[in-house]
Amino acid sequence: MDKHSVHEEIKCRLLSGNACYYSVQNLLSYSLLPKKVKVKIYRTIILPVVLYGCETWSPTVSEEHGLGVFRNRVLRKTFGPTRDEIIRECGRQHNETLYDLYTPSIWVIKSRRMRWLGHVAHSGKRRGAYWILVGRSEGRKPLGRPRHTWWDDIKMDLQVSGTI
Repeated sequence: MDKHSVHEEIKCRLLSGNACYYSVQNLLSYSLLPKKVKVKIYRTIILPVVLYGCETWSPTVSEEHGLGVFRNRVLRKTFGPTRDEIIRECGRQHNETLYDLYTPSIWVIKSRRMRWLGHVAHSGKRRGAYWILVGRSEGRKPLGRPRHTWWDDIKMDLQVSGTI
């Protein structure tokens, strides 16, 4: 998959997630709904729309940042401003508070990518996805630095988790 098409796919997914958020915005802005329920709605309705097909993505740092910005923006709009009762002022939700509410999207992408790798490796040689995973491209390599691939991301995920 070309890197440009992955970038376009992520942009399309973010736009779809934005449309999904605005379709349930009235429900999420209801003040009597507990935070746990709002996070569950986000996790079960909005997030699957955004992360559909993320197992095959190899996002760049700027694309990871864009996914984080989307998550923070949706959660900030959902929970509204914080209110300090002592000094009677309102302020924005801090990123640390939002991290406590829900896991960052990039961790979800990494876990799904690892699960998909296990599924493809387990399927064996009878599936085309296995041959794409273990196959090598033919022909000459282009000049310059090699592109960052999905397999490179898998290797980094395995090193971070301590499996390798």
